[in-house]
Amino acid sequence: MSTETEKILVPEEQSGVVSNSADAQTTTPATEQPATSQAEQNAAAIENEPEEVTSSVDFTDEEAELAANAPEFELEGEDESSAIDEAPKENASTTDYNGKSKAELLAILADILANKPVQTIRRDVEAIKIAFYKTYRAEVERARRAFVEAGGKLEEFVPTPDDAEQRLKELFAEYRTKRNEFIAKLEEEKENNYKIKLQIIEELKELIDSNETLNQTFNTFRDLQQRWKETGPVPQAYVKDLWETYNLHVENFYNFIKINKELRDLDLKKNYETKLQLCEEAEELVLDPSPVNAFHKLQKLHEQWRETGPVANEYKEQLWERFREASTKINKRHQEYFNSIKEEQKHNLELKTELCVKTEELSVAPLSTRKEWNKASEQLIDIQKVWKTIGFAPKKDNTKIYERFRNACDKFFENKRNFYLQIKAEMENNLHLKNDICAAAEALQESEEWKKATDELIALQKRWKEIGPVSRRYSDAIWKRFRSACDKFFERKAAFFASLDQQYEDNLAKKKQLLEELKTFVVENKERGFEALKELQHRWAEIGFVPIKQKEAIQKEYRKAVDAIFAKLRSNEKENRLERFKGKISSIAEGGDRRRLRFERDRLYNKMKQIESDIALLENNIGFFSKSKNAEAMIREVNNKIAKAKEEMATLIEKIEMIDKQNNQAE
Repeated sequence: MSTETEKILVPEEQSGVVSNSADAQTTTPATEQPATSQAEQNAAAIENEPEEVTSSVDFTDEEAELAANAPEFELEGEDESSAIDEAPKENASTTDYNGKSKAELLAILADILANKPVQTIRRDVEAIKIAFYKTYRAEVERARRAFVEAGGKLEEFVPTPDDAEQRLKELFAEYRTKRNEFIAKLEEEKENNYKIKLQIIEELKELIDSNETLNQTFNTFRDLQQRWKETGPVPQAYVKDLWETYNLHVENFYNFIKINKELRDLDLKKNYETKLQLCEEAEELVLDPSPVNAFHKLQKLHEQWRETGPVANEYKEQLWERFREASTKINKRHQEYFNSIKEEQKHNLELKTELCVKTEELSVAPLSTRKEWNKASEQLIDIQKVWKTIGFAPKKDNTKIYERFRNACDKFFENKRNFYLQIKAEMENNLHLKNDICAAAEALQESEEWKKATDELIALQKRWKEIGPVSRRYSDAIWKRFRSACDKFFERKAAFFASLDQQYEDNLAKKKQLLEELKTFVVENKERGFEALKELQHRWAEIGFVPIKQKEAIQKEYRKAVDAIFAKLRSNEKENRLERFKGKISSIAEGGDRRRLRFERDRLYNKMKQIESDIALLENNIGFFSKSKNAEAMIREVNNKIAKAKEEMATLIEKIEMIDKQNNQAE
């Protein structure tokens, strides 16, 4: 039988070292006392009545999901237009909207509609819908319970119309309109891009018959390639034919235009290396644990493949077969994944149908004793828990099967409530038991054995929850007596731990003093510098906790100071390496081996040129990322590579200058 439903919060015990002063201060009577039992509140409705029994598993989340996926919230052409959203549909919003009121959620939704691009807010809109209906459904459930408690029949309950829900639907309609307008504009741009690319192809055709010089023709060809890359996407229906036509004329250009063989071979080699890399990346995606992520990444690789020029005929089929084979595997996994979801949903429907049948059997079972009702309740609670683990059925059946299950559960618990309304036993015994608990709590209220007394009081609170309700005549008095004893002890405990605040302030002062030492730290020697820094870090760790409000700020300042010292130490290491290199070439020069110096200089110069070429390639590639969904992260990564490469090139230049200076001195 269900008893008091509100959970008693267990206080954090302070033994030896306290986490922080704020934690100690939150250990108050308000959080460490048992709350008024919902069962006792129900029992107060009539003299000597047992508690009302309700469903033990919360279905608010599932009801919210169902409501948020109602037909009025569907998006037109969702499958075709999903590419406009900057993040995959399956990813949740990064913002947690749970716990916010309906008014707050509506205000947030209105704000993002007004101030954010429509193609970036899909996840937030979905999350706000679900959070709204969690709150809304919880309100409806409370109203339904109040209606039943007042004597109304469950099947006659009708929720009061909610203006907030209507406002949500209006805002979503506004979002849908803006999204459709964006999609229309996007399609218009694709059509324009299609026309532009057709014109580029025509210019490629004309280029083959051009009478211009080789340089002029090849420059024109490069310009056309660049224009093609800079032109945005086209309608999906034209993509395959368009790329095939474009690549055909590119190959025709290479085959029929008499360009410099060295230049042509270089371009073909570059294209070969690029496509070889794409093959390797596609093969790596085959092993990606997420078929959805692998599929999306594969689309990017195909775009890069199409944008890459031709390769030598001897490698053309070989490379394409390799790339196509990897693509086929990924596409197959992707299709199998979605097929498995459909099969899983069908299986979920079968499982949920079986649970509905079992629940309906329980709701009509002829139960006549308290033991039978308790056993049946445990069975139904287990069924509800299993239901929560199954997942959604197919969309067309999901709402129907849920309503069937919920109605069966409601019928069972309504019958159980009516049964317990007839029971008037146990109340007197519960009163005696709670009097005993009150006496035990009063014996502990003056104790200074904080941990032992806290554990014992929490155990008493737990026993209190386990005991059923008492008569309305005694309910308030016995509750106030027990709460008063608990309040007295926890107020004394809170006052005791409040005295620890000064210790935290002292620790804060010590850490501020140590920060000054870190800020004035002088790096003279790398090894001694690291040892000294390690000692300062050890001293920091030995200082205890600080007030929680200053914790993050002081720790951030500490990390900043330590990072600065590490940077100084690493800078000294670079200087040492350059000094060692200077000594090396001086030794070679003194030995008169100028041939070795020239060899070393050539090696460094070739390496520098290679890095310079790599930087140019990386900088050129940045322009290709602007249209991708993950452009920001990709650009940031490439910029980091460029910065590291430039730093390495600067070091190489210094070394080359050292060699040149040594050669000049030798001459």
